[in-house]
Amino acid sequence: MSAHSVEDIKHDSARLRGTLLESLANPITGAFFDDDQTLIKYHGSYQQDDRDIRDERRLQKLEPAYSFMIRTRTPGGVVTPAQWLKLDAIATTYAERGLRITTRQAFQFHGVIKTELKATMQAINAALIDTLAACGDVNRNVAVAANPQQSQAHATVYAQAAALSEHLLPNTRAYYEIWLDEERVAGSGSEDEPIYGATYLPRKFKIGFAIPPYNDVDVFAQDLGYIAILDEDGGIAGYNVSIGGGMGATHGDPDTYPRLGDVIGFVTPDQVIAVGEAVVTAQRDHGNRAVRKRARLKYTIDDHGLDWFKAEVERRAGFSLLPARPFDFVHNGDRFGWVHGDDRGGGDGRAHLTLRIPAGRIWDKTEANGNGVAHLSGLRAIARLLADADDGDAGAHFRMTPNQNLVIAGVPADLRDAIDALVTQYDLDGYRSASALQRNALACVALPTCGLAMAEAERYLPALVGKIETLLAAHGIADAPIHLRISGCPNGCSRPYLGEIALVGKAPGRYNLMLGADHRGQRLNTLYRENIAEPEILAALDPLLARYAHERGTDEGFGDFLVRSAVVVPPRHIPLALHTESAPRASA
Repeated sequence: MSAHSVEDIKHDSARLRGTLLESLANPITGAFFDDDQTLIKYHGSYQQDDRDIRDERRLQKLEPAYSFMIRTRTPGGVVTPAQWLKLDAIATTYAERGLRITTRQAFQFHGVIKTELKATMQAINAALIDTLAACGDVNRNVAVAANPQQSQAHATVYAQAAALSEHLLPNTRAYYEIWLDEERVAGSGSEDEPIYGATYLPRKFKIGFAIPPYNDVDVFAQDLGYIAILDEDGGIAGYNVSIGGGMGATHGDPDTYPRLGDVIGFVTPDQVIAVGEAVVTAQRDHGNRAVRKRARLKYTIDDHGLDWFKAEVERRAGFSLLPARPFDFVHNGDRFGWVHGDDRGGGDGRAHLTLRIPAGRIWDKTEANGNGVAHLSGLRAIARLLADADDGDAGAHFRMTPNQNLVIAGVPADLRDAIDALVTQYDLDGYRSASALQRNALACVALPTCGLAMAEAERYLPALVGKIETLLAAHGIADAPIHLRISGCPNGCSRPYLGEIALVGKAPGRYNLMLGADHRGQRLNTLYRENIAEPEILAALDPLLARYAHERGTDEGFGDFLVRSAVVVPPRHIPLALHTESAPRASA
């Protein structure tokens, strides 16, 4: 990899251009030059290779099987049926393993080779979607509650989130020049970056908008969170603001840790962008650029103090935040099946269907035994049906959820039967038979493509779920809605530190077992067993599940039971999230 620091690469990149064009044109290798592997992230892509065949290719004296992951910038995970069809065509033309829904409501394409990278980027832009700032040390894709029952509130919150996403985009024209062949003009390479400056942020930055009583975005895991406060008519009165969440950590380094955000006050809707810019620029100027592992906003807050950082945000925004208003979260999962929209404010009776997408992977796959799935084909058929019936801005659309599932939203009554028929035909109705454990399970991609993965996640999830389900059934609690999350490494893309049961990869087949988060996203879990394999994982869980079956209180979650029973103690050194009267600060 590059001998240059990330900070030097950014500073010397001519506003994220570097030598990307030269890397693209180089026919000798399927890889980019070292520094360009950093810069391409800001354009929405990561260079990867197939780790399953890395050793085989080395023995054959071949370079790794390089390819690229591309991630879309889709605030709130909202796409139209026409856009879906174009993204589907891109996946089948250029990528491997179909489409994948991320926990930030973006699509990822995997396996795009370098010679087709530019064509893929152009096709994505032809769908009126871009990948700019989907990765890198900038604000990433803005997550938004996908709650299908609150249509009026969702529309307002989504519009504000999309506006904030646009406001926080980098100002450079590098993306348009390199991928869309925009002509370079005077000043190209030295554009003013009023929000990001010459070296952008110290590290990635994540924003989420939640709409209580559901916390499907895990708002306290975000660097910056907006918690919508509804008025009596179901409209948005404003937002409580939380800062300092983040999931990433490094094994064996106590200076790194997951952290939940702190609620620091309330803002009105017209103050959302000003506060967002103030938080981002304060982190730009005060974040740790010397130690990259300590560069996230959570460490800036812990190093300088929450009160100091809040005062700095208010100074930059030009106003004081109001006291936080009461709110309450009930859970952070999705609600599957058909639900009707909120008719307050003139609803039109449209309905929304939430489908379960295991690990967010949408593909057509045939197993060796002849079984398989055809989810990509099924959703293509649904998208065609909806596109043919398109009725403008109020029409049906797709919403990716932060839990890797999919909402077919805004469906008029006369199309419900047709959609139900397609859902059944293509076996997209798995949410009906899925266990509670399956419904609440998350996994990152991990092997074979993620370069950071230490262990399996997505590919291991079905087997692990099946074995834990066997334990649950043996104890008579097969219906327990336990949140299970697997991450191939401690960076935590699947938000494992908010799982009631979580595995964090340490080595092939070995994980840290984390226990004790709640089902509302308001309490971190804690390390229960370190560096153990599957037999030890199941042996550790079995007696705990037995106790839970016999000793749990009414409607008591597994994580809450473990904390109440002192099986685990939530981390004491990490500030937690809640400051309102109706939602007291979580016990530490």
